[in-house]
Amino acid sequence: MRFSKMHGLGNDFVVIDGVRQTVRLSAAEVRRLADRRFGVGCDQVLLVEASTDPRADFRYRIFNADGGEVQQCGNGARCFARFVREQGLTDKDVIPVETLAGRITLAIQPSGEVQVDMGVPILEPARIPFRAPAQALRYPLPVAGQTYEIGAVSMGNPHAILPVASVAQAPVDTLGPAIERHPDFPERVNVGFMERVGPDHIRLRVWERGAGETLACGTNACAAVVAGRLWNLLDETVRVSLPGGDLRISWRGPGEPVFMTGPAVTVFQGEWLAGEL
Repeated sequence: MRFSKMHGLGNDFVVIDGVRQTVRLSAAEVRRLADRRFGVGCDQVLLVEASTDPRADFRYRIFNADGGEVQQCGNGARCFARFVREQGLTDKDVIPVETLAGRITLAIQPSGEVQVDMGVPILEPARIPFRAPAQALRYPLPVAGQTYEIGAVSMGNPHAILPVASVAQAPVDTLGPAIERHPDFPERVNVGFMERVGPDHIRLRVWERGAGETLACGTNACAAVVAGRLWNLLDETVRVSLPGGDLRISWRGPGEPVFMTGPAVTVFQGEWLAGEL
C-alpha cells in the first residue's frame, strides 16, 4: 500500500490514495499505521476515495490515531489538496470534496498555500452535539469540582473553546481529556485553549479527541475565531498561532462560511508491505 507522509503546521498525516489502489482499513490497522514506534506515525490517517457526490471530485475520509473515523480535519484538508495535485489525480486549483460533514472546497493559492472553505459553523447545541438547555454565547461546564465558561461550535466536528490568560500555563494535559470525555458532549469533543493577544491575533493549544494534544488543529482554529467573534473579542480576519505555526482564519459572522488559509507539506512517500499490518 503506497502512502505519503504529510503535515500542516506539524499536525501530521499518513495520506493514502484509495482511487488507484484498493484500500480497506480496520480500526486496528489505522492504530498500527499511526503508531510512532511500530508504524509510520501520525495524528490522523487520510484516505482519498472516488466521490459518491456528483458535485464533488473526491471523497475525503479521516481516521484518528485511535482508529475512529471523524467528520472533518482542517489541516488534513489542506494536505488533501496538495496530495491530489502532486499525485496527478487532478490538475484543478479549486477542488470540491465530499466529507462526512458535507462538501467543502479547497483552493490552491499561487503561493502554494491552501485556502479551505470550511462551511458555515454550527452553533445549535443539538447539532454540535452538546447537551444544553438553549443556545448561548457561553456555557457553564462543571469539570472536576470547578465550573468553566466555554464556547461550543461545530465545524463538522465538535469543539469546546476555553479562554485562558496564557496558553503556556494552560492545563492542557489534564483539563483537555476531562472536557473531551465530558458527558455533555456525547460524541466527545476537541478542546481549544485560547489566549487573546489582540483583536487580530490569538494563541491556541488544542487537545484533539482520539489524538491528544497536537501541534495544530485547523477546525479548532476556525471554532476559536468563531467563538471569539461572537464574544466581540476578534476582528474578521485573525492570525491564529499554534505550536506548529500560524493559520489565517476569516469569518464575517453568523450564516457565513469560515475560510482557513495555511501551508501543507509533503515529508516523504513510502510503501507499507502487505501483512505488516
